[in-house]
Amino acid sequence: MTERATETIANKAPLLPMGSVLIGLASFSAMDAVMKSLSLSLGPYNAILWRYAAGLIMIGILFFLQKPRWPEPEIMKIHILRSVMIVFMAYLFFWGLTKVPLAEGVALSFIAPLIALYLAAIFLKETVPPQAIWASLFGLTGVGVMVFEKLSGDYPVDVLWGIGAILISAVLYGANLVIQRYQALRAGPIEVSFYQNLIVFLAYVSVAPWFATVPPTESWLPIWLAAVLAIISILFVMWGYGRAEAKILVNLEYSAFIWAAILGWIFFQEPITLSTVIGTMLIVAGCVLATRQGQRPVHVETTSI
Repeated sequence: MTERATETIANKAPLLPMGSVLIGLASFSAMDAVMKSLSLSLGPYNAILWRYAAGLIMIGILFFLQKPRWPEPEIMKIHILRSVMIVFMAYLFFWGLTKVPLAEGVALSFIAPLIALYLAAIFLKETVPPQAIWASLFGLTGVGVMVFEKLSGDYPVDVLWGIGAILISAVLYGANLVIQRYQALRAGPIEVSFYQNLIVFLAYVSVAPWFATVPPTESWLPIWLAAVLAIISILFVMWGYGRAEAKILVNLEYSAFIWAAILGWIFFQEPITLSTVIGTMLIVAGCVLATRQGQRPVHVETTSI
């Protein structure tokens, strides 16, 4: 079936792509919660290193059962580019999550699609419409509301560093989004997941002699669980985005905040503050505004991590 025919069917009956993306987002939110716990106990570097090691084993089995061919040079460049971004993006995000509540960290990452609009203008020479300017103001105001609470309250300086790390991660995430739809249409979910796990693992293992430690026995179950959840997430999300346009799916991405809030409250006793809710609403409003009036939206969630 041709790419155009696939998208026509998906646009007429997008329930399967929508359901696939929702399952992927729920899995990814659960993975974030497991990774936060691992990052607190092992440190972000070791949590990411061993999760990608486990993930590489599992997705590698699926990948080689397909008897794959070596990707074309153009596609391989995309795999490498996105994976290198993820190396830094993942570390900053999970380090930040050790300093701020899970729901707040996920909410801050929602500024990525707004950043992607401007990156697309710079690198793809796309026009930034007027509503994108207002969208950015909404998003920045939302971030400001959450940061102001930390500045005005009695919070450790580490919290502000955590917010800064997540915002830098969101900038990298925005760059990642510019090419993700392109990748989803040219490579299958298993191929994308395999090369992402492989390249990120190789990058982290290259500094293992200086930073790696063997996790204690009790950490291995969460490590494998995080790897399973991450693979489920990327397979379901990439499958959905390969079969329906982003404008149909993009607003589903904000369900990640709901899952993050629930999981943060259950497992980390993290309360949901009024400023976090208001800030999230402003950021989401900005992202929704940026998709109006024919502007092609970009993918929000970081199933790339």
